[in-house]
Amino acid sequence: MKISTRNIAAKDASSDLLVVDASTAVKLLKPYKLDGALANASDAAGTTTTVALPSNAKAKKLICVAVGGKDRGAADFRKAANEAAKAVKSAGGTSVAWGLSQTVVKGLSVAEKAQMAVTALASELYWYDEHQAGNAKDKSAKRPNRITLLCDERSAKASRAAARYGEALSAGMDLARDLGNEPPNICNPTYLASEARKIARAEKTTLKVLSEKQMLELGMGAFMSVSQGSDTPGKMIIIEYKGGKRGDAPVALVGKGITFDTGGISLKPGAAMDEMKFDMCGAAGVLGATRAVIDAKMPVNLITIVAAAENMPSGGASRPGDVVKTMSGQTVEILNTDAEGRLVLCDALTYVQRYKPKAVVDVATLTGACVVALGSHATGLLANNDDLADELLECGEQTGDRAWRLPIWDEYQPQLKSNFADMANIGGREAGTITAACFLSRFAKDMAWAHLDIAGTAWNSGVRKGATGRPVALLTAWVASHAK
Repeated sequence: MKISTRNIAAKDASSDLLVVDASTAVKLLKPYKLDGALANASDAAGTTTTVALPSNAKAKKLICVAVGGKDRGAADFRKAANEAAKAVKSAGGTSVAWGLSQTVVKGLSVAEKAQMAVTALASELYWYDEHQAGNAKDKSAKRPNRITLLCDERSAKASRAAARYGEALSAGMDLARDLGNEPPNICNPTYLASEARKIARAEKTTLKVLSEKQMLELGMGAFMSVSQGSDTPGKMIIIEYKGGKRGDAPVALVGKGITFDTGGISLKPGAAMDEMKFDMCGAAGVLGATRAVIDAKMPVNLITIVAAAENMPSGGASRPGDVVKTMSGQTVEILNTDAEGRLVLCDALTYVQRYKPKAVVDVATLTGACVVALGSHATGLLANNDDLADELLECGEQTGDRAWRLPIWDEYQPQLKSNFADMANIGGREAGTITAACFLSRFAKDMAWAHLDIAGTAWNSGVRKGATGRPVALLTAWVASHAK
C-alpha cells in the first residue's frame, strides 16, 4: 500500500474516495446541494455515511465519518478510523484521500491520527489471494492501494513522517499476515528462513541461520526435542539490524515459529487442526515488526530471533516422560509434547543473551488458557521488569493493539515441579498462561524480559479466518520508543 501526503484542501483532492469528518463533509457537500444527505446522520463516533459526488467534483465518493462530540478523545478517533476503513473497503475504488488536519481530537497530534488511520486501513484493506483463481485476483486488484494523507502547511512535516512510518508498518503487517496465511506445506522452517533472507537484504542488516547440527553442538536439547519428530529440519533464524549507534545495546524480539503443530505424541483433536498453521504467528509478528523497523530506517539496534520447527508425531518424536537438557544446562521433563512452544523458546532466550540486549520481548501463540482468560481482544503480557511491561502496555494503548498484564509471582513456580528433572514443561490445569510464562522466566533471569501470549489475537476463526497481523503495531511502536 503506497502512502503519501499532500498539502491541499479536501475539496481539491482527486481520488476515488475522500474521507473527512462530519463538519468538513457538510461544507464540501453544500455547493453540490447534497448536504441533506447527512441530515439524519448520527454524530456517534464511528458512524459513517457514503455519498456519491457529481462528475464535476474532484473525488468520486465522499465518506463522512463521525468522530464524536467536542470531548472526543483517542478512543473515539480510533473507533472512527476503524469504521471509516470498513466503509472505504465496501465503497470500492483504488485511491483514497483522508483529511486529517481538520479533525481536532483531544490529546492527539496529526502524526498520531495519521498512524491510527493507516493502521486501520492496513488491517481492513489487506487481502490474501496467493492460491486463488483469477476471479479473486481481479477482484482484489480493484481495492484501494494508494492512500493520500491530506495536511496543511503547519502539519506537513509531521504528516510526511507519519506517512513513512505508516507505509513501513503496513508492509510489516502485510508480511506477518501473509506468513500466517500461507499453507503449512509451503510455510515451513526453511520457508521462514528464506523470507528472513529477503528482509536481511536491506542495508545495515545481516542474517544467520543455525542448522540442527549447529543447535545440537550448542546444546539446544529442548528445541531439538520438538524438531526431531519432523522430516523438515528446524532452524534458528537470527536477523541483526544495526541502525543505531555502534556499541549501543540492542533491543531483541524472539518469536515462536512452530509452522504446524499437531501436538506431537500428545496429539490434538482433529477439529480445527488446520488452524495450527497459525502457530507460527509469533515468528510472523516479529518478522513483520523487523521489516517495519528496517523500512522506516529507525535509528536503533535490533536483534530478531525466530525459533522455527514443526511439531509432528513420528517414530522419532519425543515422548511424554522424556527428559531433555536445555542450552542453559537446566533439564526439563516433557509431560506433554503439545507444550512445545516453550521448549523452542527457552533455548532461543538463552541464545539471545550473547547479544547483551537491554530488553527482550518474546512473542508466541503459547496457551489456549490465554484465549479463555482474555478472548480475542487483548494479548496476554507477563514480565519480570515493571518498566518494560509499562512500555509495552503504553505502546498497545497508543496503537490500539492492546495487551493486558497478568502476574508472574513466585507462588506459581512450584506447579512446574518435576520428580525427575529441574522442571516440568507444564504446570497443570490452573493458570496455564502464567505457568507457561513462569517456565520461560527461568531462562530470562539475567535480563529485562517480557512475554506476549498472542494465542487469542494472532488470528480469526470462522468466516473471517485468517491472520490478524498482531502484534506488529505494538512491537513496532515499542522498538520505535527505543530509537534515538
